[in-house]
Amino acid sequence: MDGRLRPETVVGVPALGRELGAAARRRTRSRLVTSLLANRLASFGVVILVLVCLAAVFADALAPHNPRVGDLVNSKLPPAFLPGGDPRFLLGTDELGRDILSRLIWGARTAAVVSILAVSLSTLYGVVLGSLSGYLGGWADALIMRVADILFAFPGMLFVIFIAATVKPGFVGFVEQHEAALGLQGLARSGYLDYVVVFGALSFVGWPGMARLVRGQVLSLKNQEFVVAAQALGASTWQVVRRHLLPNALPPVLVAVSMGLGHAVTAEVVLSWLGIGVQPPNPSWGTMIWENRMQWRINPHLLLMPAATVGLVNLSFQFIGDALNDALNPRGR
Repeated sequence: MDGRLRPETVVGVPALGRELGAAARRRTRSRLVTSLLANRLASFGVVILVLVCLAAVFADALAPHNPRVGDLVNSKLPPAFLPGGDPRFLLGTDELGRDILSRLIWGARTAAVVSILAVSLSTLYGVVLGSLSGYLGGWADALIMRVADILFAFPGMLFVIFIAATVKPGFVGFVEQHEAALGLQGLARSGYLDYVVVFGALSFVGWPGMARLVRGQVLSLKNQEFVVAAQALGASTWQVVRRHLLPNALPPVLVAVSMGLGHAVTAEVVLSWLGIGVQPPNPSWGTMIWENRMQWRINPHLLLMPAATVGLVNLSFQFIGDALNDALNPRGR
C-alpha cells in the first residue's frame, strides 16, 4: 500500500468530478458561441472562413473553368463588371487565359490543406511536449525546452524557407527512385509532394511556441487543489494530464491555433511565391501573386485578387482570435 486513496474507495467522487467537468465545458462552449455571435467582426470572419472552406471542399463543383487550362485568345481579360470584361470570366483571366475565379477557388483548397495540416501537427506536438515538460519537470522539462530554445534561435520564416529549400529536392528524388517499387508512378511529378514538404516544414517550426504556451499553463495548474486531489485519488500521470490539465489549458491554445492558421496561410503564400512551396500545375494564391507580380501597372486586378484574398483570410483569423481571447480570458470579463 502506498498510502494514497483510490478512486473506488471514495464513493461518488469520480462521477461527481466528471459531472462538474462536463458542466464546466458546457458553460464554456455556450459562452464561446454567445461571444462569437455578439462580436460582429468575429461573425464576419467566421462567414469568410466558412466560404473559404466550402470553396476548398467543393472546388470541383464551384470552379466554372479548369484552373490549369488557359485560352490565349481570352488572355488578360478584365473582370466581367468592368468595360471589356467577359461574363464567362467573372474576375477576368490571367496572361495565359486561365480563369482567375477558378484559380482562387482551387487556391483555397491548397491554403486550407496546408494550413490545417501544419497547424494540427504543430499543435499536437506542442500540446503533448508542453504538457509533459510542465508536469514532469526535471530532465524532461530541460530537454524539451532546450530543443525548443534551439529552434527559437533561428528566425521562423527563414528557418521554414531553409527546410523547404533543402529537404524538397532530396525528398522528391527519394520518391522518384522508389515510385516503381511502390506502384506510385507520377507521384513526384504531380506536385502533391509540395504539400507534404510545406506543411511538414511549418509544423516542425511551429511546435516550440505552442509547447511553451502549454507548459506555462500546466505549471500554473499542476499545484491547484483539483490536480492534487486527483493525484491523491491515485490518478496516473496520463489521467491527470488528459482529464485535468489539458482541458483547463485549452483556452489560450484555441486562440493560438486561430492566429497560427492565419500565419500558416501567409507562410504557404510566401513559400509558393519564392518557388519552393506549392508549384504549378497546382493552383496556389502565392503562385498567382508571383506569376502576376509584373502586371501591377498594366493589369492590376491580376495581382489584387489573390493579394486581397490572402489579406481577407488573415484578417478573419485575427478577428476570430481576438473574440476567442475575449470570451475565454477570465480577466477580460
